[in-house]
Amino acid sequence: MRDLRTEEGRNAFGEDAANYDAARPDYPGWGFACLRDRCGLKPGTRSFEIGPGTGQATAKLLELGAEPLVAIEPDVRLAAFLERKFAGRVTVVKTTFEDAPLAADSFDLGTAATSFHWVEQGTALNKVAAVLRSGGWWAAWWNVFGDPEREDAFHEATRELLKKEADSPGQYTVQARPSSRERDARLTDIDSIAAFETAQFEVRKWTLTLTTAQMRALYATFSQFSIVEPVERERILDGLARIAEVEFGGRVERNMCTELYTARRR
Repeated sequence: MRDLRTEEGRNAFGEDAANYDAARPDYPGWGFACLRDRCGLKPGTRSFEIGPGTGQATAKLLELGAEPLVAIEPDVRLAAFLERKFAGRVTVVKTTFEDAPLAADSFDLGTAATSFHWVEQGTALNKVAAVLRSGGWWAAWWNVFGDPEREDAFHEATRELLKKEADSPGQYTVQARPSSRERDARLTDIDSIAAFETAQFEVRKWTLTLTTAQMRALYATFSQFSIVEPVERERILDGLARIAEVEFGGRVERNMCTELYTARRR
Protein backbone atom coordinates (compact mmCIF):
# COMPACT_ATOMS: atom_id res chain seq x y z
CA MET A 1 0.00 0.00 0.00
CA ARG A 2 1.46 3.34 -1.01
CA ASP A 3 1.49 5.73 1.90
CA LEU A 4 0.03 9.11 1.16
CA ARG A 5 2.40 12.05 1.31
CA THR A 6 1.68 14.63 4.00
CA GLU A 7 0.17 17.14 1.59
CA GLU A 8 -2.04 14.44 0.05
CA GLY A 9 -3.24 13.29 3.45
CA ARG A 10 -4.08 16.80 4.61
CA ASN A 11 -6.45 17.16 1.64
CA ALA A 12 -7.66 13.59 1.22
CA PHE A 13 -11.04 13.75 2.93
CA GLY A 14 -12.89 16.81 1.67
CA GLU A 15 -14.18 15.49 -1.65
CA ASP A 16 -17.32 14.07 -0.02
CA ALA A 17 -17.42 15.68 3.42
CA ALA A 18 -21.05 14.73 4.03
CA ASN A 19 -20.33 11.01 3.55
CA TYR A 20 -17.22 11.24 5.73
CA ASP A 21 -19.28 12.87 8.48
CA ALA A 22 -22.01 10.23 8.28
CA ALA A 23 -19.86 7.14 7.74
CA ARG A 24 -16.96 7.48 10.16
CA PRO A 25 -17.58 5.77 13.53
CA ASP A 26 -17.80 7.82 16.70
CA TYR A 27 -14.96 7.90 19.19
CA PRO A 28 -15.64 5.83 22.32
CA GLY A 29 -16.86 7.75 25.34
CA TRP A 30 -14.04 6.63 27.64
CA GLY A 31 -11.59 8.89 25.84
CA PHE A 32 -13.70 11.97 26.44
CA ALA A 33 -14.17 10.92 30.04
CA CYS A 34 -10.38 10.95 30.30
CA LEU A 35 -10.27 14.48 28.89
CA ARG A 36 -12.74 15.50 31.58
CA ASP A 37 -11.28 13.62 34.53
CA ARG A 38 -7.55 13.76 33.79
CA CYS A 39 -7.12 16.77 31.54
CA GLY A 40 -9.64 19.03 33.26
CA LEU A 41 -11.98 19.63 30.33
CA LYS A 42 -14.93 21.62 31.68
CA PRO A 43 -16.98 24.68 30.73
CA GLY A 44 -14.67 27.52 29.83
CA THR A 45 -11.65 25.37 28.88
CA ARG A 46 -9.71 27.26 26.20
CA SER A 47 -9.03 24.62 23.57
CA PHE A 48 -7.69 23.97 20.09
CA GLU A 49 -8.14 20.98 17.80
CA ILE A 50 -5.76 19.96 15.03
CA GLY A 51 -7.33 18.52 11.87
CA PRO A 52 -10.95 18.23 13.02
CA GLY A 53 -12.18 16.97 9.64
CA THR A 54 -15.97 17.15 9.78
CA GLY A 55 -16.07 17.61 13.54
CA GLN A 56 -16.93 14.23 15.07
CA ALA A 57 -14.69 14.94 18.05
CA THR A 58 -15.36 18.68 17.89
CA ALA A 59 -19.01 18.22 18.77
CA LYS A 60 -18.15 16.28 21.92
CA LEU A 61 -15.49 18.80 22.93
CA LEU A 62 -18.10 21.55 22.73
CA GLU A 63 -20.58 19.48 24.71
CA LEU A 64 -18.03 19.05 27.51
CA GLY A 65 -17.26 22.75 27.68
CA ALA A 66 -14.37 23.53 25.31
CA GLU A 67 -14.80 27.30 24.93
CA PRO A 68 -13.42 29.07 23.06
CA LEU A 69 -12.53 26.28 20.63
CA VAL A 70 -10.17 26.92 17.71
CA ALA A 71 -10.24 24.29 14.95
CA ILE A 72 -7.25 24.23 12.60
CA GLU A 73 -8.24 22.58 9.31
CA PRO A 74 -6.08 22.84 6.15
CA ASP A 75 -8.65 21.36 3.73
CA VAL A 76 -10.81 24.32 2.70
CA ARG A 77 -13.72 22.01 1.85
CA LEU A 78 -13.73 20.52 5.33
CA ALA A 79 -13.26 23.96 6.86
CA ALA A 80 -16.37 25.19 5.06
CA PHE A 81 -18.28 22.11 6.28
CA LEU A 82 -17.21 22.87 9.87
CA GLU A 83 -18.35 26.47 9.60
CA ARG A 84 -21.78 25.36 8.42
CA LYS A 85 -22.07 22.57 10.97
CA PHE A 86 -21.13 24.61 14.04
CA ALA A 87 -22.49 27.99 12.95
CA GLY A 88 -20.14 30.29 14.85
CA ARG A 89 -19.55 28.08 17.89
CA VAL A 90 -16.04 27.22 16.65
CA THR A 91 -13.32 29.47 15.24
CA VAL A 92 -12.14 27.69 12.09
CA VAL A 93 -8.58 28.49 11.00
CA LYS A 94 -8.04 27.46 7.37
CA THR A 95 -4.38 26.49 7.33
CA THR A 96 -1.96 23.88 8.57
CA PHE A 97 -1.20 23.66 12.26
CA GLU A 98 2.40 24.66 11.54
CA ASP A 99 1.22 27.93 9.97
CA ALA A 100 -1.71 28.66 12.30
CA PRO A 101 -1.36 31.99 14.15
CA LEU A 102 -1.84 30.81 17.75
CA ALA A 103 -0.70 32.90 20.69
CA ALA A 104 1.82 31.41 23.12
CA ASP A 105 0.66 30.24 26.56
CA SER A 106 -2.99 30.78 25.62
CA PHE A 107 -4.72 27.37 25.74
CA ASP A 108 -5.72 24.94 28.47
CA LEU A 109 -6.17 21.94 26.18
CA GLY A 110 -4.89 20.86 22.77
CA THR A 111 -6.35 17.88 20.91
CA ALA A 112 -6.04 15.87 17.71
CA ALA A 113 -8.40 13.03 16.75
CA THR A 114 -7.03 10.64 14.11
CA SER A 115 -5.10 13.50 12.52
CA PHE A 116 -1.75 14.05 14.21
CA HIS A 117 0.05 11.61 11.88
CA TRP A 118 -0.33 14.23 9.13
CA VAL A 119 2.16 16.60 10.81
CA GLU A 120 5.87 16.36 11.53
CA GLN A 121 5.89 15.15 15.11
CA GLY A 122 8.78 17.09 16.62
CA THR A 123 7.89 20.44 15.05
CA ALA A 124 4.21 20.08 15.87
CA LEU A 125 4.76 18.95 19.47
CA ASN A 126 7.06 21.89 20.11
CA LYS A 127 4.34 24.22 18.86
CA VAL A 128 1.71 22.43 20.96
CA ALA A 129 3.87 22.99 24.03
CA ALA A 130 4.40 26.64 23.11
CA VAL A 131 0.72 27.52 22.82
CA LEU A 132 -0.40 25.59 25.93
CA ARG A 133 -0.24 27.37 29.25
CA SER A 134 1.67 25.83 32.12
CA GLY A 135 -0.48 23.02 33.52
CA GLY A 136 -2.40 22.65 30.26
CA TRP A 137 -2.92 19.27 28.60
CA TRP A 138 -2.24 17.68 25.24
CA ALA A 139 -4.36 14.73 24.05
CA ALA A 140 -4.12 12.86 20.74
CA TRP A 141 -6.10 9.77 19.88
CA TRP A 142 -6.81 7.44 16.98
CA ASN A 143 -9.51 5.01 15.95
CA VAL A 144 -7.40 2.22 14.40
CA PHE A 145 -9.06 -0.12 11.90
CA GLY A 146 -7.80 -3.63 12.55
CA ASP A 147 -6.10 -5.56 15.31
CA PRO A 148 -3.39 -8.13 14.52
CA GLU A 149 -4.15 -9.97 17.76
CA ARG A 150 -7.71 -10.87 16.76
CA GLU A 151 -9.10 -12.89 13.89
CA ASP A 152 -10.61 -10.66 11.22
CA ALA A 153 -12.76 -12.67 8.80
CA PHE A 154 -13.77 -9.77 6.58
CA HIS A 155 -10.17 -8.63 6.19
CA GLU A 156 -9.17 -12.12 5.11
CA ALA A 157 -12.12 -12.46 2.73
CA THR A 158 -11.28 -9.17 0.98
CA ARG A 159 -7.50 -9.57 0.87
CA GLU A 160 -7.34 -10.73 -2.77
CA LEU A 161 -9.72 -8.04 -4.00
CA LEU A 162 -7.65 -5.34 -2.37
CA LYS A 163 -4.29 -6.75 -3.39
CA LYS A 164 -2.44 -5.00 -6.22
CA GLU A 165 1.08 -4.37 -7.37
CA ALA A 166 3.19 -2.44 -4.89
CA ASP A 167 3.68 0.59 -7.15
CA SER A 168 0.06 0.84 -8.27
CA PRO A 169 -1.83 3.93 -7.12
CA GLY A 170 -4.90 1.72 -6.97
CA GLN A 171 -3.35 -0.56 -4.39
CA TYR A 172 -5.39 -0.66 -1.21
CA THR A 173 -5.30 -2.90 1.81
CA VAL A 174 -7.03 -2.62 5.14
CA GLN A 175 -4.66 -3.62 7.90
CA ALA A 176 -3.79 -2.69 11.42
CA ARG A 177 -0.96 -0.27 12.04
CA PRO A 178 1.95 -1.67 14.09
CA SER A 179 0.45 -0.25 17.25
CA SER A 180 3.13 -1.30 19.74
CA ARG A 181 5.92 0.26 17.69
CA GLU A 182 3.89 3.42 17.14
CA ARG A 183 3.14 3.60 20.85
CA ASP A 184 6.84 3.56 21.71
CA ALA A 185 7.69 6.08 19.00
CA ARG A 186 4.90 8.48 19.96
CA LEU A 187 5.76 8.35 23.66
CA THR A 188 9.40 8.94 22.78
CA ASP A 189 8.40 11.96 20.68
CA ILE A 190 6.41 13.42 23.58
CA ASP A 191 9.17 12.70 26.10
CA SER A 192 11.70 14.40 23.84
CA ILE A 193 9.88 17.72 24.37
CA ALA A 194 11.18 18.96 27.71
CA ALA A 195 8.06 21.05 28.27
CA PHE A 196 5.87 17.94 28.70
CA GLU A 197 5.48 15.62 31.67
CA THR A 198 3.19 12.76 32.73
CA ALA A 199 2.96 11.24 29.24
CA GLN A 200 0.53 8.32 29.23
CA PHE A 201 -0.81 5.83 26.71
CA GLU A 202 -4.05 3.84 26.79
CA VAL A 203 -5.65 1.48 24.28
CA ARG A 204 -9.00 -0.25 24.29
CA LYS A 205 -10.32 -2.79 21.82
CA TRP A 206 -13.84 -2.94 20.46
CA THR A 207 -15.85 -4.28 17.54
CA LEU A 208 -17.49 -2.19 14.83
CA THR A 209 -20.57 -3.81 13.28
CA LEU A 210 -21.71 -2.55 9.88
CA THR A 211 -24.37 -3.26 7.31
CA THR A 212 -23.18 -3.64 3.73
CA ALA A 213 -24.18 -0.05 2.95
CA GLN A 214 -22.44 1.26 6.05
CA MET A 215 -19.29 -0.69 5.21
CA ARG A 216 -19.23 0.62 1.66
CA ALA A 217 -19.71 4.20 2.82
CA LEU A 218 -16.99 3.84 5.44
CA TYR A 219 -14.41 2.31 3.12
CA ALA A 220 -15.06 5.15 0.66
CA THR A 221 -13.70 7.55 3.31
CA PHE A 222 -10.31 5.85 3.66
CA SER A 223 -7.52 8.13 2.54
CA GLN A 224 -5.93 5.65 0.13
CA PHE A 225 -9.03 5.74 -2.06
CA SER A 226 -8.40 9.42 -2.77
CA ILE A 227 -5.54 8.44 -5.11
CA VAL A 228 -7.62 5.87 -6.99
CA GLU A 229 -9.42 6.78 -10.21
CA PRO A 230 -13.21 7.04 -9.64
CA VAL A 231 -14.06 4.08 -11.90
CA GLU A 232 -11.51 1.88 -10.11
CA ARG A 233 -12.72 3.11 -6.72
CA GLU A 234 -16.31 2.17 -7.51
CA ARG A 235 -15.21 -1.24 -8.81
CA ILE A 236 -13.41 -1.98 -5.55
CA LEU A 237 -16.28 -0.74 -3.40
CA ASP A 238 -18.78 -2.79 -5.40
CA GLY A 239 -16.59 -5.86 -4.93
CA LEU A 240 -16.42 -5.29 -1.20
CA ALA A 241 -20.19 -4.95 -1.07
CA ARG A 242 -20.67 -8.24 -2.94
CA ILE A 243 -18.42 -10.06 -0.47
CA ALA A 244 -20.27 -8.49 2.45
CA GLU A 245 -23.62 -9.64 1.09
CA VAL A 246 -22.70 -13.09 -0.20
CA GLU A 247 -20.21 -14.26 2.43
CA PHE A 248 -21.34 -12.32 5.50
CA GLY A 249 -25.08 -11.96 5.00
CA GLY A 250 -24.90 -8.17 4.96
CA ARG A 251 -23.35 -7.92 8.43
CA VAL A 252 -19.65 -7.04 8.67
CA GLU A 253 -17.59 -6.91 11.85
CA ARG A 254 -14.29 -5.04 11.98
CA ASN A 255 -11.83 -5.16 14.85
CA MET A 256 -11.07 -1.72 16.24
CA CYS A 257 -8.58 -0.23 18.68
CA THR A 258 -8.79 3.27 20.10
CA GLU A 259 -5.42 4.64 21.22
CA LEU A 260 -5.08 7.70 23.46
CA TYR A 261 -1.95 9.69 24.34
CA THR A 262 -1.97 12.45 26.94
CA ALA A 263 0.71 14.69 28.42
CA ARG A 264 0.77 17.70 30.74
CA ARG A 265 2.56 20.97 30.01
CA ARG A 266 5.03 21.76 32.77
